[in-house]
Amino acid sequence: MTLFQRFQSIFSRNTPTPAPLHPASLVHTPTGNATPKELAIESLSYAIPAVPVPNDPLPHWLADEESLRDEGVLFGLSDARPDSKLAQIRAYFGQLTAPLAEAIEQYTEKIRELNLFIEQRENRLTALRDQLDALRSQQPVSNNLFRNGFSLVLSMLLCVGNYYLIDETLHPVFTNHWIAVGVFLAGMFNLAGRTSFFYETNTRLTVRRLLEEVGLPLATSLFIFIQALQSQTVPKSVGLFIFVFFLFLLAGKLLLNTLSSLQGDLLTIQQNRQLIAQKAQNIAAWEADMEQLTREIDGFRMQKWPIVTALNHAETNLTRLNTQRDGFVHLFISEFELARSLRDRLTEQQRKGIINYE
Repeated sequence: MTLFQRFQSIFSRNTPTPAPLHPASLVHTPTGNATPKELAIESLSYAIPAVPVPNDPLPHWLADEESLRDEGVLFGLSDARPDSKLAQIRAYFGQLTAPLAEAIEQYTEKIRELNLFIEQRENRLTALRDQLDALRSQQPVSNNLFRNGFSLVLSMLLCVGNYYLIDETLHPVFTNHWIAVGVFLAGMFNLAGRTSFFYETNTRLTVRRLLEEVGLPLATSLFIFIQALQSQTVPKSVGLFIFVFFLFLLAGKLLLNTLSSLQGDLLTIQQNRQLIAQKAQNIAAWEADMEQLTREIDGFRMQKWPIVTALNHAETNLTRLNTQRDGFVHLFISEFELARSLRDRLTEQQRKGIINYE
């Protein structure tokens, strides 16, 4: 009969009996039936930590449940306070939980680090995927190179024909061909203008702009008209005036617009070639980078998996130790308070008999 049973038999009273708690059951020992996967986990650098054995020897009154009950009864029958025993219980379990708490902190920090690496790779992978989708969706832009080229040739032919018409008209009066060249260039002066009201909509037409675009071609056409009257009839001269005037107004702008459109077509062709070259070069490189990032992410996840498993085991062991510590404390306090509450009902002889019981 234990000391607690002897004390209990005096009052014939049952106390609540918690489940058996043994610190020796906390020691982790690999089983012989462990699977290769479990053995591989334990062989990693982040292996599941075993519950450490404290450096200080286990107090005899913590060896089993009955000894702890007896210790609580003895302290309850005496005048001592339970603080020292409770401190010993917490200190003993503190030695067991300290390495686990440190391991949990290390594992948590390592998991955060791996999560950061994974997040960085995933962000880079998403960016590459978006760039790859955008590049694949780009298609070569169509151009009007043939149409604009034909328009350019036609405009040049119109200008050349206009020059020969002017030269033929002025030749009876001015035999020098350079004079015809000067008159032709004067009529084509509006070619230097950036815009023309003939090709614009919703623009305000002012007198200044009208004179700027029409003045010199009109003056040149009138000059040719006057010279044509000396060698040709009036109807022919009027027809020549109207024809040359509108050639000056429209042919020059047509030539200028055609050159601008042709420049845009050449730029489009260059951009299409660059796009084809980018697709041939970047798509393969980006796909290789994406595969590399995917492998890195998988590698980090493979590193993370055993650490998470070890962390879960460490947290489980820590929770189990804390639960066992609280159970020990509760058991000791319950027996202490029970013995303290019934101490005054015992005679001095009964009290000494219980304390000196072996």
